[in-house]
Amino acid sequence: MTAKSVAVVLTKLRDAKGMTQEQLAKRAKVSRSYLADLEAGHRANPSVPVLRRLAKALKVKVTELLE
Repeated sequence: MTAKSVAVVLTKLRDAKGMTQEQLAKRAKVSRSYLADLEAGHRANPSVPVLRRLAKALKVKVTELLE
């Protein structure tokens, strides 16, 4: 799993849910800038708790973020 692949999956899921970065960041309790860095592929290896919060906010399983 590379930073770029996490970025692509995260962006696709967020877009599919019709959410802005700001909305997802707020629901997942991360900063918008952190989320933007994840989606841009500038941050690799988000922590498991962050992945869980993102998955919960997107209403998907954590494994979907890692596909």
